[in-house]
Amino acid sequence: MSQSFALIDGNSFYCSCERVFDPKLRRRPVIVLSNNDGCAVARTAEAKALGIKMGAPMFTIRDLCKREGVVVFSSNYTLYGDMSRRMNTVYERFASDIEVYSIDESFLDMTPVPPEQREELGRDLRTTVSTWTGVPTCVGIGPTKTLAKLANKIAKSTPQLRGVCDLTTDEARRESLPLVALDDVWGIGRTSQVKLNAFGCKTAADVAALDPKLARKTLTVVGERIIHELRGQPCIDLETVAPTRKGCAVTRSFAGRVESLDMMQEAIAAHATRLGEKLRHHGLATDHVTVFFHTSPHDRGPARSVSTTVEFPEASNDTLVLVRAAKWGARRIWKSGYRYAKAGLMTVDIVPLETSQRALIGALDREKSGRLMDALDACNQKHGRGTVFSAAAGIARQKKAWITKFDMRSPRYTTRLEEVPVVGRA
Repeated sequence: MSQSFALIDGNSFYCSCERVFDPKLRRRPVIVLSNNDGCAVARTAEAKALGIKMGAPMFTIRDLCKREGVVVFSSNYTLYGDMSRRMNTVYERFASDIEVYSIDESFLDMTPVPPEQREELGRDLRTTVSTWTGVPTCVGIGPTKTLAKLANKIAKSTPQLRGVCDLTTDEARRESLPLVALDDVWGIGRTSQVKLNAFGCKTAADVAALDPKLARKTLTVVGERIIHELRGQPCIDLETVAPTRKGCAVTRSFAGRVESLDMMQEAIAAHATRLGEKLRHHGLATDHVTVFFHTSPHDRGPARSVSTTVEFPEASNDTLVLVRAAKWGARRIWKSGYRYAKAGLMTVDIVPLETSQRALIGALDREKSGRLMDALDACNQKHGRGTVFSAAAGIARQKKAWITKFDMRSPRYTTRLEEVPVVGRA
């Protein structure tokens, strides 16, 4: 049977998650902001109709939101992540192989489903997700992942399709591809668009008609692969197992400005704590961290951007090791007289802890460290992240300038018992 994929994603996903728990938002314009309540990163159709663009800074649309009654939320990643997990649980009832592509998008293997039943299955899938989670979705179906993603775009923009578009047949692709602009094709960015325009390409159909060898010379093997995929020839397999991480980073913009070393070290220590949690979650470790911080290009006053790399004797994911190294790095590059706006930690070439090479001199006590980190993670998992943490990250965090701002965050309805919605009161 011919290969087939479905791409399902949540419509205005972050906003839809907020609407699930507050029916009064159903027909109102809603937006969700980025970290520190900076920019609009999710918008409902009603908000888009008001002219609110993706990435619009909040300070430029504040008056518009107030005048038009736009409901504004801070990002609630705990809620969105849990809703995503619930949606993927539903998908498992419809397909044996699933690739979680992002927090709101998943590819499903539709190959075992007869072609004439795929659209019906897509509608059933969409209805089930809406009924069980409350999140509206659209489904795109195609013989390749690129066509499935393109079909999903068409399903979103064509109300007559009622949320499902199937590009399995040659006839469906001949009708639809001429109507799709270049920037709606998966894998074609701005630079590639300029090159394709030089060949006279304006639509997805134009790209599909290109000579693959010519595309390879101009757009590398990626361009050639896109052409084959648009023609219905699969070149990109389903990735049902997440690829092993090669690097990891924790970066945050500050809610205010950091002007003291003590404050910067608290922020860096908090980032190191989070980095350790991420590494342990994947069973990975690192033998170095790169510490960086910089001022904002939008601020007046002197500008500065610095970084340094600190190495350990051997790979580790122990929070205390990471915190100690990160603080030392921050001290090494600190310079007063600047108003720092962002800081972070990065590491690359991370490796599985169990198989990493031990140090000949200065080896860490991994057995003791492992027991301590297991206890720390178990406590935070049971009672909430941040219940137990290194004092280096600061005890009284609420009013610190480096804390990320979420002033308009909704409750974490599905993961915190004390924030579960209350239906009625006695």
